[in-house]
Amino acid sequence: MKTPKTVPEVKLSWEISADEITAILAGSHSNPFAVLGVHQAGDAFVARCFIPGAEEVTTMTLDGGVIGELKQLHVDGFFAGPVSLTKVQPVRYRARRGDAEWAVTDPYSFGPVLGPMDDYFAREGSHLRLFDKMGAHLIKHDGAQGIHFAVWAPNAQRVSVVGDFNNWDGRRHVMRFRADSGIWEIFAPDVPIGVAYKFEIRGQDGVLLPLKADPFARRSELRPKTASITAAELEQEWEDEAHLKHWRETDKRRQPISIYEVHAASWQRRQDGTMLSWDELASSLIPYCADMGFTHIEFLPITEYPYDPSWGYQTTGLYAPTARFGEPEGFARFVNGCHKVGIGVILDWVPAHFPTDEHGLGWFDGTALYEHEDPRKGFHPDWSTAIYNFGRTEVVSYLVNNALYWAEKFHLDGLRVDAVASMLYLDYSRKHGEWIPNEYGGNENLEAVRFLQDLNIRIYGKNSNVMTIAEESTSWPKVSQPVHEGGLGFGFKWNMGFMHDTLSYMSRDPIYRGHHHNELTFGLLYAYSENFVLPLSHDEVVHGKGSLIAKMPGDDWQKFANLRAYYAYMWGYPGKKLLFMGQEFAQWSEWSEEKALDWNLLQYRMHEGMRRLVRDLNFTYRSKPALHERDCEGEGFEWLVADDHQNSVFAWLRKAPGQKPVAVITNFTPVYRENYSIRLPSAGRWREILNTDADIYGGSGKGNGGRVQAVDAGGNITCSITLPPLATIMLEPEN
Repeated sequence: MKTPKTVPEVKLSWEISADEITAILAGSHSNPFAVLGVHQAGDAFVARCFIPGAEEVTTMTLDGGVIGELKQLHVDGFFAGPVSLTKVQPVRYRARRGDAEWAVTDPYSFGPVLGPMDDYFAREGSHLRLFDKMGAHLIKHDGAQGIHFAVWAPNAQRVSVVGDFNNWDGRRHVMRFRADSGIWEIFAPDVPIGVAYKFEIRGQDGVLLPLKADPFARRSELRPKTASITAAELEQEWEDEAHLKHWRETDKRRQPISIYEVHAASWQRRQDGTMLSWDELASSLIPYCADMGFTHIEFLPITEYPYDPSWGYQTTGLYAPTARFGEPEGFARFVNGCHKVGIGVILDWVPAHFPTDEHGLGWFDGTALYEHEDPRKGFHPDWSTAIYNFGRTEVVSYLVNNALYWAEKFHLDGLRVDAVASMLYLDYSRKHGEWIPNEYGGNENLEAVRFLQDLNIRIYGKNSNVMTIAEESTSWPKVSQPVHEGGLGFGFKWNMGFMHDTLSYMSRDPIYRGHHHNELTFGLLYAYSENFVLPLSHDEVVHGKGSLIAKMPGDDWQKFANLRAYYAYMWGYPGKKLLFMGQEFAQWSEWSEEKALDWNLLQYRMHEGMRRLVRDLNFTYRSKPALHERDCEGEGFEWLVADDHQNSVFAWLRKAPGQKPVAVITNFTPVYRENYSIRLPSAGRWREILNTDADIYGGSGKGNGGRVQAVDAGGNITCSITLPPLATIMLEPEN
């Protein structure tokens, strides 16, 4: 230990009042940085500290040099005294109580980390790297290592960071207020990574609020605990440049996209029923999807959420991968593993609403900060959740930064934006008098429109390999058109009409389908109005709706045949594909988030046949450019049979410039039809490249023997084919 230097005398009573000491001890001082730490007192310097439990305190420099002994001014742990320094600088204290001795680096002796430009861009809403500034970050500052905490709470009287490192005492790390931005910050030296923390906030009225989790936390405790956890910067050795380059340089509308929608907590589970880690999921889910031919995995929300039955749609931590599956690094490894085998990862993202859990964003600083104060604008009647205030620049910036965060830090390939319709309409699920019209008297949420447009401009501007997909269930125009053309700017939109119309048709007994023929033909009237994804999603296999196989009519054989024909119909239909997990092998039971899928069904011929069909559909779709290159353009589709309602037969041609066309023909009745005449664009032999009635899929094995012959009869090219019962076939010219 170094020898103490001579300390000049300073009259401490000139420097601090009893009222200020009382305020510090009560945690009610409006600016403890003006009292605690090192301060100049005339020509000398004084240090003050609050260390509960201490009886004696020695002041030292960061390198251990003793610079003064402090006097106890209050038995609760307030000390002050002169120190031998030539300038204000960070200091450390050696505290003693009896035989116990411990060191405390003074957080109030450090200057701010954020600068005026951070304030300016944060307030303006144009800061695109808030995730590097806000929340908790391990840094080295003024010669010490610790965690920099920053949180936006402009209307709070006082904000403290509390955690395991200060015994959850809100008096110990009261934060510095930055009035220009409403951000509170503090550098907490010696705080390590891996410790729990929250923010203790005193509202405008002086009342302490429930402890709040960090809105920018990058890691959280495992539920039912709700604290945030200090985390190191994400380190991942990415091996995916080829994957990212491909999606940066291609037109996604003209690429095969077949998405496997997954709820990570229930795809598979360990034998004891517990959830798999990201590494365990990687070892089984990635090979499975690669073998099945899916191009993308879309996860139901994996951002931190407290309530399992919400499936992640009521998130309290948009920046933190849920602790259910391990540390954030595990998710990064999962994404990297997917990219190495050419599989993209899409995150279901929820900017439409947030839950009202007391540790979350609701009334964050004692005011309606992230939400609207008026429940007619700020409360969702459907989900009993709060609605983000899209008219507030800081809120929009928080959400836009979150989208950029996932794209940059975790290399995500896409965001599927949930519940867009609820964002676009002020009267969504509201009766007359329960909503407030916009400035023009309409029901459009103009602030949400601007947010979505800004979101897409920012994402596509910085990460061109990423795609955004809107779950939008209305006829709002130009959802997937560029912003500069008046659109919302999404890359794709879920085709909810396709899902509802086709499932309505398929649930009918085939004897009645002829009377509802237009339920399937109607969709082609708008099939190219947007860049569509055809979803058979989780929404259709929950809440009493049963599984897809259970929706099909007839006996078991007919149910399987119907579903096989339907899948091939969809894979041949224009639009990208999405299928929820378990439906690829025709799980009988309705999906439950509480348990794994019924994988044991694959031991049975019909279920394994269904899985094999979906696999072959994916690889056929990917290998035949005619089936995907013009998914979003009308020139890629031509009706061959559109009006045969008596036989419930549909047939069309899928085309792409310079590529062989593919004819898709579906017989949605159990009638076996021989010598069915159909026109084709060219004479000669056509190969049957897929038949859902094949024995290998569990069908009856009827078909065309692998080939058909198209004959030119005076310019009219026709072909006589066999249509298996409840089946879809695909034909391709041999030459």
